[in-house]
Amino acid sequence: MPSRKQRRRRAKERRHEYEFVYVDAEGEEVEVDASEAEEAPSRTNGKRDAKPKRQPAKGKQQRPARVVEPPSWRKTGRRALIFFPLIFVAFSFINSKQPIATRLLVTLLYTGFFIPFMYLMDRAMYRAYLRRTGQTPQPRSSRRS
Repeated sequence: MPSRKQRRRRAKERRHEYEFVYVDAEGEEVEVDASEAEEAPSRTNGKRDAKPKRQPAKGKQQRPARVVEPPSWRKTGRRALIFFPLIFVAFSFINSKQPIATRLLVTLLYTGFFIPFMYLMDRAMYRAYLRRTGQTPQPRSSRRS
């Protein structure tokens, strides 16, 4: 976002109309035709534009959206196995005076609460991805038959 000073300068440049004139060999000012004036280089604060203006993006996104896979309890369980040791280390620092068995039990309890919430988060992300891409959800495959 341009600073206040830059905005004021741009507003001032737009407010004033500039006329393009040439000085001929005799020192007289000669007005320029409208077609030649458009071809004249634009100046900003007395300097020429070094870089051409960037073209705006044609689409909403340039790269494709990251594919989000449907949630599964198996992926959630694997992720919980990764977090289990981290939770155990955290509880070991917090409850360093308790025996290891108690710390393991508390870690198991917290990991058990953590698993459904991870699954719900995966499901929410997947549904948002489906809405964003305009796809329909896959039918649930039931193992019970």
